[in-house]
Amino acid sequence: MRQILALWAVPRSTSTAFEWMMRTRGDMECFHEPFGEVWYQGEEPLWPRATANSVRTPGLTYESCWAALTSAAERGPVFIKDFPLYIDTLWTDDFLAHFRHSFLIRDPLKTLMSMYRKWPDFHIKETGFAEQRELFDRLADQHGAPPPVIDSDDLLERPAELVEAWCHAVEIPFMAEALRWEPGPRDEVSWWDGGSFHENLRNSRGLEPQPRVDVDLSEAPERVWEAYDVVETHYRHLWQHRILA
Repeated sequence: MRQILALWAVPRSTSTAFEWMMRTRGDMECFHEPFGEVWYQGEEPLWPRATANSVRTPGLTYESCWAALTSAAERGPVFIKDFPLYIDTLWTDDFLAHFRHSFLIRDPLKTLMSMYRKWPDFHIKETGFAEQRELFDRLADQHGAPPPVIDSDDLLERPAELVEAWCHAVEIPFMAEALRWEPGPRDEVSWWDGGSFHENLRNSRGLEPQPRVDVDLSEAPERVWEAYDVVETHYRHLWQHRILA
């Protein structure tokens, strides 16, 4: 099977817009957080806020998820966007060798503020920063060089330049036309809560340059700054390795 091209992200990091750009290319079969769907909605969900009434999908397990991915990779090129926190129980050298790895990071204050608006009771595990750093370090140590990293603020400020640099880093052609699309439904990425997190993507026309926006930590709720104090160091660790277009 071919290696699966993976973008390992954290929640609320512009990752689904990046995924939509990959879907717009049309040269790869794309999967939206397939391991995350198992983690949240599989037969035995692992998320720490799960209850007896949480959604469960019969037949959805890590084994069935992996079977679907490997089958697709036998047919042709595959891209997935997912979060390392969903697969930290699966990491082995053999498993990780099936992927061509890259990372998308975002200022944790922006991620946490966005998560808090949707999930004010979010669990620190769901932020994903610690697992993202752990996977990054493991791969860097294993290969003797850090895998490609892009930062969300850089991506939004200079999308064409950053996507082109990322494409070069992961050895695929750059397709400038894939950065543009029409507004519309995004059913392909809506397994969680009917896609309630993706309103901006539904209304968007592509990855268009946006000015960088700062967020003030002093205005954040207590839950956010408590989590920020824990995860900020992980973000900074990857940030120093980011691609500079």
